[in-house]
Amino acid sequence: MSKREHYEQRTEDLLIPILETHGFELVDVEYVKEGSTWYLRAYIDKPGGIAINDCEVVSRSLSDVLDEKDFIEDSYILEVSSPGLGRPLKKERDFERSLGKEVDIRTYRMIDRQKDFTGTLESYDKDSVTIRCEDESSMTFDKKDIALIRLAFDF
Repeated sequence: MSKREHYEQRTEDLLIPILETHGFELVDVEYVKEGSTWYLRAYIDKPGGIAINDCEVVSRSLSDVLDEKDFIEDSYILEVSSPGLGRPLKKERDFERSLGKEVDIRTYRMIDRQKDFTGTLESYDKDSVTIRCEDESSMTFDKKDIALIRLAFDF
């Protein structure tokens, strides 16, 4: 397990009890470097959506626990936010919740001379994702070939 994965997992373990207390759901935790700055980001959600006050409550509680445990060697900025509209599907519950909904898929390499696909999420398993396209045909993608999958949204 890499240092990044270790920090994300430990943070997730500390965050889950905080979220359960408030009735929130953990969407994701990421530890990333942007420029010269490290960020520890927690994405949370709840039915009806997350408000700024929800993020503040979780951020204060998590910050206190992280200060107490002090397991992250680097200096970093803690951010707690909602996953937003462009929320990627990563975990099993994301896929389950999105069955029957329209998704956008971007692949690492071209398939039939394109890398972007849109369709209704028909099924998934640990290795693949199947969508129903507008023409009613189905396409199955290996998860290892998918750079990004998220709910589609129109403006």
